[in-house]
Amino acid sequence: MTPEEAKITAWLADHKEAMVALLREMVDTDSGSYDKAGVDRAGQMLARFHEGNGLSVEIIPDLRFGDAVKARLPNPTANDQRPVLLLGHRDTVFPQGEPSRRPFTIKDGRAYGPGVADMKAGLVIEAFVAAAFAQCGGLSAPLTMLTTSDEEIGSPSSRPVIEAAARESRCVFNAEPSRLPSGTEFARDQRQSVTSGRKGGVFMRAEFIGKPAHSGANYEKGASAIVDLGHKIPKLQGLTDLARGITVNVGLIGCGQTVNTIAPSAWCEIDLRYVTADQRGELVAAIRAIVETPVVEGTSAALSIKGEFLPLEGTPESRKLFETYRDASAGFGIATIAEFTGGCADSGFTAAQGTPTLCSVGPIGGMAHTPEEFLEVESIVPAAQILALAVMRAAKLME
Repeated sequence: MTPEEAKITAWLADHKEAMVALLREMVDTDSGSYDKAGVDRAGQMLARFHEGNGLSVEIIPDLRFGDAVKARLPNPTANDQRPVLLLGHRDTVFPQGEPSRRPFTIKDGRAYGPGVADMKAGLVIEAFVAAAFAQCGGLSAPLTMLTTSDEEIGSPSSRPVIEAAARESRCVFNAEPSRLPSGTEFARDQRQSVTSGRKGGVFMRAEFIGKPAHSGANYEKGASAIVDLGHKIPKLQGLTDLARGITVNVGLIGCGQTVNTIAPSAWCEIDLRYVTADQRGELVAAIRAIVETPVVEGTSAALSIKGEFLPLEGTPESRKLFETYRDASAGFGIATIAEFTGGCADSGFTAAQGTPTLCSVGPIGGMAHTPEEFLEVESIVPAAQILALAVMRAAKLME
């Protein structure tokens, strides 16, 4: 470890209590994806922290969803002015009022609360890594931290902001939570898992239109949207091909008017997951053909895309980025492995721009999107230290 690296990691070790305090404040702030006011309050917390540590802050406004927060730490002497990008989202899946019902708590070494692992802890370590460089120096490249507001619903407003930031960056670290192999406890010599690949996902809604009729007196005059939908669900699910990593799930349905009316309408929402970008077109086309080809005479249907994520596909450059992170973690007695996951994240958008990307470099957590979501408190400082070293080394590697 170089003197500059030792200085940065020591600074981070001295700020554990401050990290936990900021995490508590973030978790106890409502920030569901559709709660713009709450998501913006969480963003303002980070903006104040950045400004207090010498970073410049740009607020990228959005009328419907939360604003994006971009913090910059320039390095005018760097020959390569492309920054290292730290990426993360501050929205959660939980309803308004959830922090009041389940505030931030620590029990037996684990922190609990809505969004504690996914991914407010990741934002905290990224913010402190940026602050460490601002306070101590030691980074040979400019640094940008981009915090977005709507990842949990497919980043409808943030995607172009993320893609633009990726195109101007030399590499990306996304601090979704890292993971611990099941049945083990956190220790300085344990293993952790980061993410080298993710599936792409397309979230769709199908609307079915039938013809209403009295189900007793005029049954034959009706055309049931429910029946049309019902015939199509097995066909949609049948597109699943586990050997190719493809899954199709009809996760929500709604339909009908009254029990004694032939259903004039129905709807369903469909989740598609796939592995490589070239699979997307054929699968969306197959789903559209099933949905929009009538089974029941007199019905019609239309498919729309509500949101989507792109897959995170590995490249030689992203593998080098992982190796840099793995070597940094080894210096702290932590053996890091890279795994593929079916979950989606904003890292797919950055990778699709050709920017080397590593995902899940946040502190260790689990049970995301549930009341049991937890974070291993003792993983916060090591996660920040490893990220800082990886940023320093990647900045030089990716010049």
